[in-house]
Amino acid sequence: MRKIVAIGGGEIGELETLPIDKKIIKLTGKKNPRVLYIPTAGGDSEKWCKIFQEIYGDKLGCQTDLLLLIKNKDSLTRQEIEKKILTADVIYVGGGDTLLMLKTWQKLEVDKLLKIAYEKGIVLAGLSAGAICWFRYGVSDAVKNPQDEKLFGRVKGLDMIPVGKSICLSPHHIREKEIRDKSIREIMLRTPGVCLAVDDKAALFIYDEVDQKTKKKVLKYEIWRAGKNLGITKYFQVNERIKKERVLKRGVLEEV
Repeated sequence: MRKIVAIGGGEIGELETLPIDKKIIKLTGKKNPRVLYIPTAGGDSEKWCKIFQEIYGDKLGCQTDLLLLIKNKDSLTRQEIEKKILTADVIYVGGGDTLLMLKTWQKLEVDKLLKIAYEKGIVLAGLSAGAICWFRYGVSDAVKNPQDEKLFGRVKGLDMIPVGKSICLSPHHIREKEIRDKSIREIMLRTPGVCLAVDDKAALFIYDEVDQKTKKKVLKYEIWRAGKNLGITKYFQVNERIKKERVLKRGVLEEV
């Protein structure tokens, strides 16, 4: 089963996403899974790496490892990168500069390895930039909006989720609600499909399941929450106007 968990935001070190983190680990079916942290978007921040290891390692009992693609870019071999990615039970991507992360990955072909990991059934998870990366598009402060420099722009992600419609993901929908609402509305005037705006301390879990009638794989989703009144808002265009509505707690992804 292929699995992606896209977290809208929250401070891991302050245990704001702990209920979600526990669910991520549970997806592996293992007591002490191997969890690989990729902090590229945060510039391989030592502080964030330490916090991640304290929570996922010391508190949650995982075997943690780091993939430092910026600090170790001259010493890491292709074989070492591949081994770290493809032997993990969970790959967790940290937040930060989405554009820096994606460019670094493409240069080192990490994007290709992550797609292999997805097909292999390794749990892919991430927060903020680490949530955006799996989708076709994302709303990010790493790029300026060409229509209005005060707004966030659109970045192209890895487009790993096999659905017919285009999905754009926007994190931090509580913390940055006003600017994200305006940015999403502008972006969706020129972007097909839907934009899913994920609240901080909420997550979108995407997985495939075999339909008992057709015997074909169907992509489904669930909304995970680490607090009350949290969730996901869907933005979409109807007759050149942008509408929005809250997404149901679970369902078929293609129908969102």
